[in-house]
Amino acid sequence: MTNKSKIYYGEHESQFGVLRMPENSYSCPVIVLIHGGFWQARYNLEENNPIADDLTQRGYATWNIEYRRVGEDRGGWTSTFNDVIDAINHLSKIAESNPIDLSKVIVIGHSAGGHLALWLGSRIKSVSIDGPFNKLLVSVQKVISLAGVTDLVKMWEIHEQKKKKSHVAALLDGSPEEVSERYKLTSPVELLPMKVEQVLIHGELDRHVPVDLSKDYYKYAVEKGENVKLVILPYIEHFKIIEPTSSAWTSVIDLL
Repeated sequence: MTNKSKIYYGEHESQFGVLRMPENSYSCPVIVLIHGGFWQARYNLEENNPIADDLTQRGYATWNIEYRRVGEDRGGWTSTFNDVIDAINHLSKIAESNPIDLSKVIVIGHSAGGHLALWLGSRIKSVSIDGPFNKLLVSVQKVISLAGVTDLVKMWEIHEQKKKKSHVAALLDGSPEEVSERYKLTSPVELLPMKVEQVLIHGELDRHVPVDLSKDYYKYAVEKGENVKLVILPYIEHFKIIEPTSSAWTSVIDLL
C-alpha cells in the first residue's frame, strides 16, 4: 500500500506532481521522476506511474512531476526548465508534512526527461542568479538518465536528416543556428563538468534516441573527470527501460 497525493507547485494546470509515500515510512529517500515524450503536451506523467508504484513499494518516496510542455501555453521557452527546478524546490514544502529525507534526493528521467534530469545536474553548481533560470535550492545526490537526450544539437540533426519535425527546435523556439545560445544553456553535453554523480542507461535497440548519444556523452564526461557510469543494455528498446517487469528495469534498480 502507498499513500498518493496530487500536489501543485505552481498555478498553471501542468505545474503539479504526484507524491507517493511508502506505508510506515520514516525519513525515506526521495526519487524525482521526469517523464519523456520529446517535451510535447500530448505525453504526460502517467508514463511513469508503473515505475513510481514499483519504487514506492521498494521503500522510496516518489515525486512524479509534470511540467509545461510544447503544445500548451508555456509562457516562453524557459518555462519547461524552470518548472522542473520549481518542482524539485517544492520538496522543501512537502518535507514539512511528510517524512522525506532531503539529503537523499535522486532524479530519474526517461528520454526527454533524461535530458531534463541531466540538465538539472548542471544547476547544482550554478550559484549565479543571473540568466533565465530559477535557482535550484534542493540538493540532488545522483542523476539517472534512461535513454536520455544528452546532446540537443545532435538530436536536432538526427531529426533533420530523417526530415522529421524537430522537437528540439520546438522546445527552444529555434534551430541551433537561430538560437545557438539557448542550446549552450540547455544541452547537457555543453554543461560538463557538472560535479554530480551521473548514471546513463540506454538500450542498444533504441530507435527514438540513438544509443550513441549516451556513449558519446559518457566519453566526454570521463574526459572532464566526472563521476559517471554507462550501462548499455543489449536487445532493449526505448520503452522497455521503464517497464518494471523487464530485465532492463532490474538494471536501473541495481544502480540506485
